Amino acid sequence: QVQLVESGGGLVRIGGSLRLSCAASGRTFSSYAMGWFRQAPGKEREYVAAISYGGGRTHYADSVKGRFTISRDNAKNTVYLQMDSLKPEDTAVYYCATEAARYGSGSPHSKYDYWGQGTQVTVSS
Repeated sequence: QVQLVESGGGLVRIGGSLRLSCAASGRTFSSYAMGWFRQAPGKEREYVAAISYGGGRTHYADSVKGRFTISRDNAKNTVYLQMDSLKPEDTAVYYCATEAARYGSGSPHSKYDYWGQGTQVTVSS
């Protein structure tokens, strides 16, 4: 059974940084692209970033481009989301997900079949 466990969320001031982690188990992690998504109160879930199975390709939503960095360590079965220059509009529950197809490049249009439980990120003044 595939399990994804996010960590690293919390309360941070405007302009601050956080690094989220997502530990995966139950699947050959290095064969699957991974994505990060977020959902703010009263809003639909939105795509944030994705990374290919090997880590060589990354893709970002326009709203986070230049501020967030997605990376992965296949030896540790973990994907990360480094978030810098945080803004109040980044406040949301952040979820990691694994792409359904093997050897994908990761994109907002892919099908993601397993999701973590989420970690709260709150950005305030």
